[in-house]
This record gives sequence, C-alpha cells and structure tokens, in this order.
Amino acid sequence: MEAVRDKAVVVTGAGGGIGAALARRFAAEGARVVVNDLDAAKAEKTAGEIGGLAVPGDASAVVPAAREALGGDIDIFCANAGVGTGGGPGAPEEDWALAWDVNVMAHVRAARELLPGWLARGAGRFVSTVSAAGLLTMIEAAPYSVTKHGAYAFAEWLSLTYRHRGVAVHAICPQGVRTDMLAATGAAGELVLTPTAVEPATVADALFDAMAEDRFLVLPHPEVAGYYTARATEPDRWLGSMNRLQQKLEETENR
Repeated sequence: MEAVRDKAVVVTGAGGGIGAALARRFAAEGARVVVNDLDAAKAEKTAGEIGGLAVPGDASAVVPAAREALGGDIDIFCANAGVGTGGGPGAPEEDWALAWDVNVMAHVRAARELLPGWLARGAGRFVSTVSAAGLLTMIEAAPYSVTKHGAYAFAEWLSLTYRHRGVAVHAICPQGVRTDMLAATGAAGELVLTPTAVEPATVADALFDAMAEDRFLVLPHPEVAGYYTARATEPDRWLGSMNRLQQKLEETENR
C-alpha cells in the first residue's frame, strides 16, 4: 500500500492481540514501526518479529520517545492500548479511573502531541481502536462501555474538526477478537462475543480496507452496522434485546 510505504508508524498496546496484528501489517506494507507496550518483553518480541523498534512504556507518554526512535515525525499513530474493565457503578473508583485514563485520555494526550506537526504539514493519520462497545454497549462492563463511547466520540471529533486540514481518522469497532482480553471477559464474553469472534489479523485487514477507501468507521464485523442503526432508530427495541441478553446471562450464572 503506497500510502503506508516508508511511513513512520506507532502502535500502542502492540505486545499482542490487535496491536501486534496492526504492527505486523504495517511492517509488511513497508512502514517503519514503533511497537509500544507496557510489557517491555512483549514489545521487544513483536518488534523483533517485524524488524521494528520497541519503545515500551505508558501509551500516554510514548510520542516523544517514539519520535526519537524513528528519527523524526510520526505519520500514523494507532491508539490501540486499552483495558477491558468490567463491573457496574459499584466497580472501584480506581477501575473507573484506569479505564478512563487508558481508553480515552491516552488518545487525547497523543493527539495533543501530534496535531501541531500534522496541521503544520497538512498530513497525519490517527487510528483509534475503539470496540463495538463504543457504538453499542457491553453487558457486565460499564467502565469499558462508557469509556469506549468516549474514545469513539473523541475520534469523531478529531475527524470532523481536522479532515479538511489533511488529518485522516479511523475508528476500529470490532466485536469479539480472539485475544487475551476476550479470554478475560468470562461468561458475558462467552455469551455475546465468542460465537462470532475473529482473528486479530482480520481487524488489521479491515483497517487497511478503510484506509484505501478513506473511510472513518472500521467494522471487522459488518453486522455491527445494522445493530448501530437499530440502536439509533429503535432504541427501546434495541435496549429490550440487550436486556434479554442480560437476563440470559443472569440465568446462566444462577444455575
């Protein structure tokens, strides 16, 4: 893909799962890739596999170190790091704070660093790994659902504000993906996500299709478009169907 060849790319949370798949695909297309992850060993492993550069650490603060590693500006930033915090209003304050910090504010902080340079040269690409939960919601996971809605809203805001100034934005919104995060979702994930789960490479393919078409919304599960339409046009019917899933989960857990 010519739009990617020789570009400087950063992928956060790339020690495994979707992030590693994105890093592999960008490298395969000829990009120079920085692999970021909190787990330094995982970052080094992915970077070693693809001939990339490992810059471990907090995704919120990676931009300066990534620029130094790349020896210049960043062309494409993939805000992929995320946490799948479960629970409801009773989840601990620190869980809510962590979800907000990683799933939303890390994106804001990266954009804050990147936008001045991108706007000055009239080019840049911001990729936000959101989740179908950011368009819909996820049972048993209020902190995750709420903050993923925030991540989607921020990506939308970036796109509508800066697209005429050369900044492209993509929001990746898959349902289940066969990663460690899916494995940690327990009974709710088994009920809602596992039956249609896809491989991380499928998510990377969907992003590249969207980039080729200059399309904001990336749906590795195309059926999510129909669910999103139903949520917008028939909210009570959609909420009723989600509530039935909640009841089914409760019945399963009470057996």
